[in-house]
Order: sequence, then C-alpha cells, then structure tokens
Amino acid sequence: MTLNDFLPQHLQGEHVDGLTSILSNVEHAIKKIAIAIDEGAIAGNMGSLASENVQGEVQKSLDVITNDIFVEALQKSGCVAGMVSEEVIDPIQSTSKNGQYLLCFDPLDGSSNVNVNISVGTIFSVLKANNSQPELNDFLQAGTQQICAGYALYGTSTMLVLTTGNGVNGFTLDKKANQFVLTHPNIQIPQDTAEFAINMSNYRFWQEPVQRYIDECLQGTEGEREKDFNMRWVASMVAEVHRILVRGGVFMYPSDAKAKTGKLRLMYEANPMSFIVEQAGGGATTGLQRVLEVNPTGIHQRVPVILGSKNEIDRIAGYHSVKKKKR
Repeated sequence: MTLNDFLPQHLQGEHVDGLTSILSNVEHAIKKIAIAIDEGAIAGNMGSLASENVQGEVQKSLDVITNDIFVEALQKSGCVAGMVSEEVIDPIQSTSKNGQYLLCFDPLDGSSNVNVNISVGTIFSVLKANNSQPELNDFLQAGTQQICAGYALYGTSTMLVLTTGNGVNGFTLDKKANQFVLTHPNIQIPQDTAEFAINMSNYRFWQEPVQRYIDECLQGTEGEREKDFNMRWVASMVAEVHRILVRGGVFMYPSDAKAKTGKLRLMYEANPMSFIVEQAGGGATTGLQRVLEVNPTGIHQRVPVILGSKNEIDRIAGYHSVKKKKR
C-alpha cells in the first residue's frame, strides 16, 4: 500500500482534506531532500557556511537547502497559514490566504553528521491555525494540540514515519516507483528494554536522578537491575527515535548543569517526537512532567527530553519525583 492509498483510508474527520494536502507536499519535500542528501559532495552540498541559525549553531549548506525545499513545498499546499523552522528566527508567513494549519519543522535534524555520512532526518508537527494570518502566539500550543506529527529518516533507505493520533505507521521510499510504501504498519514500542542512548561525556553535569538511572544500567547483572544494558549514541534525534520504534530503548537528552533548560527544541523536535512515541505505546517526559503538556513560551524554546520504552520512562520519572520531594 502506498502513502497515497493509505491516507484516504486512514484519515478521518474534519482534517481529512487539509492533512491529505499537507502530507502530499511533505512527501514531495522529503523526496527532494533525499536527493540533495544523496548527491552530497558531488553537488557541493556538504560543508559549513559562514552563517549561524537562530540557535547560534553554524549552518551547514544542507541546512539552508533543506529549509528552502520544505518551505517552498508547503507553500503550495494552500492549507498552511504559517510555519516555524529551526533555521529561521521568526514565523514564516504563508502565501495562502485561506490556510487552516500551522507547521513547525526541523528541516535537517542531526546536520552535524552530514559530513561524516551518518543518518539524518526531518521532523514536522501540524497544528490547527486560529486564524489565516497567524501571529507568534498562535504557534504556542501544547503538544497535546498536535493534529499530525512525523519524521523522515535519510539512512540506508529513506523512510517517512507519521501519526495523526491513531497509531504510528512507517513508509519506505521505493526509488524505482518514486512512491512511499507502507512497510511498518501499527508500530509498537516494547515496554521493556535493555538499551539506552545518551551522551556519556556529560555525565558529570547531570542531575542525580539521571546519574542514578545510568549507574544502574552500567552495573549490569551485578547491579540492582540484574541485567546487562547496551548503550547507543548517534547524535541525531531522528535516528535515535527510529531505533526505539523498531526495537525499543530509551533516548535521553536531560537538563544538566550546562543546559539547565534542556537542549532540544520543544515545538519542532520534542513535541512531534513525543507524540509519535506515545502513539506507539511509549512514554516521553522532561523528568518532571509529560513533554506534551509543557506550555510553550517561545517558538524556539528548549526542553529536557527523555523518551522511549514505557516502563523505563516511568522509572526515570519516578527518580525525578523522589528528588523533587526531597527538596
């Protein structure tokens, strides 16, 4: 079943026409981005620019290329009233006068990996627009208000994984047919796991609950958990979350002494990925609250993110709860 066949059967309610149009244009953008990434150094797409994005991060050539591709494609949908991108400081106004939806996106997640040919991705979130000419505050909706969320993974194959609040489904790009084909229906994350992903070089900066959890994992069969854990770290949120969807695990980018408000962006990284993970039976927390219930205060707001297999997420949240009670 292709994505084009899947959407009319899967989507229901008032958002059918709008989401069908938006996802069709997202699909088009992802195909173009996949080509730009595949061409890499041949097309001169690798390397860094002299500019920085709103986050103060040095932009890669592909950051700008993928952002432009995404914006151009979604302008054509006629359904998008405005967009927020990791690469642009202010909301992007749509050329459509009748847009009913807002789009938040990270055009190239994990772009620090492009020069070493490691998997990268695109993340997007769809919200309902309160008016056809949205202002900044219109975008500041909690993750629970998302209508659709998804990501593309540019790896050994190009995949599109999405949810509209009715489970999670994954599609793989058939390059010969130029069609996304349903290959991972109704994805479910195992509730238990023996795998975690975190940047261990930050251990000394972590809060006690995170250190406690990781220490337990590292102690293996000799420790309290009485089982051995494996550690993974790709430095690409899309790649980390995709692995969790396929075989379980925990991904952690917590707050610490260096990044007290967290590192990942709420609107176009944490919220869409948390929506997907929860729809697949997993959990997502900041440590102190459900990610999807965080009230946004800015379009580029950062938050701590801990997500993955439900039983492990509950354990980690419990450790944060104990720490809070002791204060």
